[in-house]
Amino acid sequence: MVEGHDQETPRGTASPYHTTTHLRNDTSSETPEPSQQPLPSSGPRSTTAPKQVVDIRHIRQNPDLYAQNCRERNYPTAAAYPARINDLFAQWQAQRLEGRGLRERANRLRRQLANPRNTSLDDPSTNPLPSPSTREHLLEEGRRLKAALTTIEDAEASLTAEMEALALAIPNLTSDATPRGTEPRVLSYINDHPEPEPALSDRVWRSHVHIGQELGVLDLASATKASGWGWYYLLDEAAQLEQALVSYALAAATRAGWRQVSPPSLVYGHIAAACGFQPRDTDGLTQVYAVAQSAEDAARGKPELVLAGTAEIPLAGMQADATLDESSLPMKRVAVSRCYRAEAGARGADTKGLYRVHEFTKVELFAWSTPDADAAEDLFDEMIDLQTELLESLGLHCRVLEMPAADLGASATRKCDIETFFPSRRERNDGWGEVTSASICTDYQTRRLATRVKVDGKVLWPWTVNGTALAVPRVLAAILEHGWDEDEKSVQIPEVLWPWMDGRTKIGPRQHYGR
Repeated sequence: MVEGHDQETPRGTASPYHTTTHLRNDTSSETPEPSQQPLPSSGPRSTTAPKQVVDIRHIRQNPDLYAQNCRERNYPTAAAYPARINDLFAQWQAQRLEGRGLRERANRLRRQLANPRNTSLDDPSTNPLPSPSTREHLLEEGRRLKAALTTIEDAEASLTAEMEALALAIPNLTSDATPRGTEPRVLSYINDHPEPEPALSDRVWRSHVHIGQELGVLDLASATKASGWGWYYLLDEAAQLEQALVSYALAAATRAGWRQVSPPSLVYGHIAAACGFQPRDTDGLTQVYAVAQSAEDAARGKPELVLAGTAEIPLAGMQADATLDESSLPMKRVAVSRCYRAEAGARGADTKGLYRVHEFTKVELFAWSTPDADAAEDLFDEMIDLQTELLESLGLHCRVLEMPAADLGASATRKCDIETFFPSRRERNDGWGEVTSASICTDYQTRRLATRVKVDGKVLWPWTVNGTALAVPRVLAAILEHGWDEDEKSVQIPEVLWPWMDGRTKIGPRQHYGR
């Protein structure tokens, strides 16, 4: 395929839409062509996996931009990939040129074999044919050329595969709105701080772990025996509170026009990888729970199944290998799911209780937009507004952050987190802990999932936007700490949740229950 002003380029490349302002106008009207190469850490790809498309040309044309982007996002290894891709492309071009000469020579051989009397087919200026040109000699020469071409084609395929694998491992370009460095930018606050300065009295803020155990609604010890560290039991009112939070978030999202989905918890590993969630990190540690395969299934090439770390993955997978109609966008979905995170190496005092666990319930927002920055940002702002509405109504003190480049995952071009204040964590990060996140992923996921959209007769790549409506355990933990009444030994339930709590207004000793 001839692409743009390049003389030749490997198959499986196309120009993307870009997020940064100085790149946003670099678009293409070409129909996307598929690329079948795997992400380096995703293992062998199933033949049923979506055909991934990677924009090698743009990386080759902007190697310094991509290398700097990798360094800013804390992908030091990937920073070397753009230069490596250019080296491989030079080798590919050399192989291509050599192959072209051999093909021209093979064509002349075929013509001479078809008409041996026409000696004018010999062109002494370029690799003249052997003289005398006997048929036997010509056939032998043809076999030699065929073997040489096979070697060259294999080399071209290998070089293309390596280029695409490297390109797929490079993170998305970073938005101009994203702060560079490691420090987030505070955009706004939600609700008043419950204690702006540490009290002069001997008042002690209780952890949600202590509160939950004292009220008998949180059992970590039994979960440790049954499942190990990072698992938990919610009991009685806490279990009911979990369902109340889910119902409240779903009701708010549905009112705002988000269509409900009940997604699967198991997805193919290549779907998770295409969304930017790798089964293993750079240290080889497991970050995603994989389902063991039988030797027979592995031998047949059956795709590996993994437990979804977030509903974002199965939601994105809904439109894998699909071509959307422009009139269907924006396509907005909301899903409740159990989420599974291996969280390798995460254990410690900083993660005690419900703050970092292996399984939890989350209400997730996911949307597809036209490949346009303004359309995606409208959805992004809508998600943050909904997150703000939910957390504000729950009475939690929060701050909205524009996250820095070093904090972005592979797929996001821009990310905003909302952190709430956990009184018991004041000695760590001034008490702030993340409870929601929202990201714009441009066409990073749709290219890897082969999700297309027809716009004015052209087949392009839609953009994806995702966000947390409510991560239940952390919000529940914050409610326990914010609502704790030390004198009464009870927790005040936010009023917006009362309809789902059978009218109960507090969690505490039975005689203190409000009805």
